[in-house]
Amino acid sequence: MSEESVILEPSAPLDLRLSESELAATREHVVSFVQRTVDRAGADGAVLGLSGGIDSTLTAHLAVEALGPDAVHGLVMPSEVNTADNMSDAERVARDLDIEYDVIDIGPIFDAFVAAFPGDTSDDRLETDPLRTAAGNVRVRIRAVLDYFVANAENRIVLGTGNRSEALTGYFTKYGDGAVDCHPIGNLYKQQVRQLATHVGVDDDLVTKTPSAEMWLGQTDEEEMGLGYDTLDAILALHVDGPLSRDATVRALDVTAEQVDHVVDLYETSAHKRAMPPSPDPLHL
Repeated sequence: MSEESVILEPSAPLDLRLSESELAATREHVVSFVQRTVDRAGADGAVLGLSGGIDSTLTAHLAVEALGPDAVHGLVMPSEVNTADNMSDAERVARDLDIEYDVIDIGPIFDAFVAAFPGDTSDDRLETDPLRTAAGNVRVRIRAVLDYFVANAENRIVLGTGNRSEALTGYFTKYGDGAVDCHPIGNLYKQQVRQLATHVGVDDDLVTKTPSAEMWLGQTDEEEMGLGYDTLDAILALHVDGPLSRDATVRALDVTAEQVDHVVDLYETSAHKRAMPPSPDPLHL
C-alpha cells in the first residue's frame, strides 16, 4: 500500500475498553483456557514465539500464570529485518517472566529458501512487492516450523499470539503465525489487548509500542492495513461483528464510507484464512 493511501486517525472513535470486573473475568477465562487446552492435549507445557510486541508479551504473561514458568518455552527468532530493540524487548520479557528461551537466527534458513527460489531474487526485487510480501511470509512460516519443531520435541503445544482484529482482517500469514494449536487472546480487539496487558502488569513501553509484524524493514501494521487499530476495531465491532449498516457505522463513528468498505474488503477477502482448506462437495454417483 502506498504512503498516499494510508489513512490514520488521531483518536479512538469507539471506546471498547473493558471494566475492571470484565478485565478480571477475561484474565481468568484465558488462563483457564490455556490450562484446559494443555491438559486435554496431554502436553507438558507450551511454546510461543516472542517478538517484543504487545500480543506475544501478553500471551506469555497469561501462559505463565496458567502453567507456571517452567512449562513455558519462548523462542526469539530474529532476522535481518528485525530491529535490535524489539529482539531485546523479547528477551527482556522472557527474563522478567523467568521462562526458558532460545534465540534462533532465522537468517541462514531464509537465505536457503531464497537460494532455492526458481526466479530472480536480486535485492531490488526482494524489496519490492509482490516478492517482498512473499519473502516476509517465508520468514513467518520459518518461525512456525521452528515453533512446532521445539513443541513436538518437548511434548508441548504451540500458543498463537493473534488478536481478534488481526483474525477478522486476515492480518496474519496463512500457515505462519496462523499455524498454532490455539489463540489465547484471539477474541480480544487490539484496544482490549493493550488494556489487559496493562491490567496484568506489562511494562508501559511495551503496551504503547508501535505494532509491527516486521516482515520487512520499516514495516508497521497500521500503515500496511491503511488505518489505525482504533478505527479498525470500531468498524469491526459495530459493522462486521455488530448490527449496524454501512451508513449507520459511518454516522456513529464519524468515519468515511471508504474506510468501512476497506475493512469489509479485508474481512471478505481473508475468509479463506479463517476456514479449513475447501474440498468440492461430495459427488453422489
